[in-house]
Amino acid sequence: MPLVLYGHPFSSYTQKALIALYENATPFEFRCLGPDTPEHAADWLQRWPLRKFPLLVDGNRSIVETSIIIEYLQLAHAGPARLLPMEPMAALDVRFLDRFFDLHVMSPVQQAVSGALTGDATKRSDALAITVEQLERAYAWLEGHLADRQWAAGAVFTLADCAAAPSLFYADWTHRIADHYPTLRAYRARLLARPSFARAVEEARPYRLLFPLGAPDRD
Repeated sequence: MPLVLYGHPFSSYTQKALIALYENATPFEFRCLGPDTPEHAADWLQRWPLRKFPLLVDGNRSIVETSIIIEYLQLAHAGPARLLPMEPMAALDVRFLDRFFDLHVMSPVQQAVSGALTGDATKRSDALAITVEQLERAYAWLEGHLADRQWAAGAVFTLADCAAAPSLFYADWTHRIADHYPTLRAYRARLLARPSFARAVEEARPYRLLFPLGAPDRD
């Protein structure tokens, strides 16, 4: 049976898993979760009642949490692109960066999105203000960290870049990466040019009106 991925194309974490699948041209079936495809919801919720996606199904096994999904793919469906290094300390560095992008870039963005979704102008403004402060700290750290690096962990595209791509994509929409972060801006541009992420971005393009903070006319 083919791998099955449940998720939504506009979801940052679904995109993170999709990047890993596309990097290795791994065969899989995508099952979109949304109002237009209600037939997929029952099986998804039966397998993962916490109502989070993406969810990867491999035969009788269900795998959740994007970082775990990507590591599982490397263990069970390895391809030519190794997204987690074999050397333990190098792998630890990649895992740290993966956590950094999820926790210190994507999580603040989600906080701003949640504030906007309340429909309350004060909550929207307060959430965005906190997000801007948190993202500025993350941007400043990344500007130094990425100096002389092609990808997040060095010369090779890894799990960390799978996390970075959608995180920085939506972070820049939420709080623009300023010109005084040229290294970070250049890294985001390289991620957008990466075929695996470029494909995910194009697949999500029809859903841009869903972004509650307003999708900019770029990217």
